[in-house]
Amino acid sequence: MNIAQAKQSIKDTIRLYLKKDELGDYILPMVRQRPVFLLGAPGIGKTAIIEQIAAEMGLALVSYSMTHHTRQSALGLPFIEKKDYGGKEYSVSEYTMSEIIASVYDTIEESGIKEGILFLDEINCVSETLYPSMLQFLQYKVFGRHKVPDGWVVVTAGNPPEYNRMVREFDVVTMDRLKLMEVEADKKAWMEYALKQQVHPAILSYLELKDEHFYIMELTEAGREYVTARGWEDLSRILKACEEEGIEADEILLRQYLHHDGVVREFSAFYELYRKYEKDYSPAKILKGEGTEMMVERVSAAPFDERILLAGMLCERVESDMQHVLLGMDALGMIKPVIVSAAGSPDAEGGIKKGMEALNVRHERMDAAGALKEEERRAGRRAGIIAEKMIKALRNDPARGYEAAKAVYNEELKLLKEEAEDVRSELSSMFAFSEAAFGEDGQELLLLTSRLTVNDAAARFIAVFGSEDYSRLSSVLMVRERGEQLKDEIKNLGL
Repeated sequence: MNIAQAKQSIKDTIRLYLKKDELGDYILPMVRQRPVFLLGAPGIGKTAIIEQIAAEMGLALVSYSMTHHTRQSALGLPFIEKKDYGGKEYSVSEYTMSEIIASVYDTIEESGIKEGILFLDEINCVSETLYPSMLQFLQYKVFGRHKVPDGWVVVTAGNPPEYNRMVREFDVVTMDRLKLMEVEADKKAWMEYALKQQVHPAILSYLELKDEHFYIMELTEAGREYVTARGWEDLSRILKACEEEGIEADEILLRQYLHHDGVVREFSAFYELYRKYEKDYSPAKILKGEGTEMMVERVSAAPFDERILLAGMLCERVESDMQHVLLGMDALGMIKPVIVSAAGSPDAEGGIKKGMEALNVRHERMDAAGALKEEERRAGRRAGIIAEKMIKALRNDPARGYEAAKAVYNEELKLLKEEAEDVRSELSSMFAFSEAAFGEDGQELLLLTSRLTVNDAAARFIAVFGSEDYSRLSSVLMVRERGEQLKDEIKNLGL
């Protein structure tokens, strides 16, 4: 299965494991809840999807890499306890609580979230001393004398032995206690994820043209050469940072993320073209509706890779602006109940502070549990900035009191609406230029609409603020695409 299928399968498994009967008991006892075992090559996103699942399902998350754990750290340390049996005192060996189990309880205490995921990475790389105890843990969820709390689902991950010399192949007895999911690198599934994460458009465009360079594991005379999904995502982040700071991203930098000489050379040349086209075409001007006829003619005559690059540039800028609008919208959504509750309070400033303290406590607890989404964290920070503005307005104009704070909120709302209208205008300009340059049948236009469809932020923005151009073009293009699929099916059936 691919990583997207694995993610859905794990979410379904967790829902079943956490399902309760009419008495509030879990329908599957913990001993029957087989730990999930994600087995797949390195760098395909196994760890990332567990973090996403926890955030999306509102579950706490505790993660451990098992490579550094010994029997003592995982099971707990022994100590002597005095106990009375039948009126006679005996010295009995007891164990301190396992570091891993203790972390679960710490997370419950800090976050208040009682259900979660215990994720044990590189489970098949445990030390020789710990290995015999793993069978007991996988069956009964017990380390030493201490059990994983009810409501916590165990998910594990590991690499096949060909990728890691430390791997121990599990025997049949062990495997029969696991819910095995073998995961393979899949470019299509990763590209959907990459669009949502706003991976650098140069990387997305390059992989649209170079399927074979998405994931590589080769053993050559010089040693192992490899390129992974993790490498592409990490490279995306560093490329964006380099561009912001004006630092050149040369082959030396690329080799720190892409460990394959051929891919490094080809992507380096492609990235140079991307930077050149960015200057030549000026996507910012196109989105302002300032694309000239000369520019349209040049794009129309350009090779396919150049056109794909430009389409990616335009889409990335629009998506980034959409995310900024949604961030503001979410921040105002967090502030609204605060300002409403402060309306009826004789101490408006105290009411705003109290409301923000409650929001911050909630976010801190979610963050401690590993269940706070990044967009929620950023919206919370933006809400805090708006709250500070409102408190400052209250202090500067005590006569108006609450009305001064409300005026700040209304101004923020007005600015948000204006920004949203600007982004809608960018969408319109992007589609107008694309139709003129690529043609209504162009693959580039289909790429744009597909990207906006699978990108959560773009889909949400369009659902809230609307886009007539997107609705018109997506409908036409998707129908046309389905028509071509039907033609192929008819041809294959010989009808």
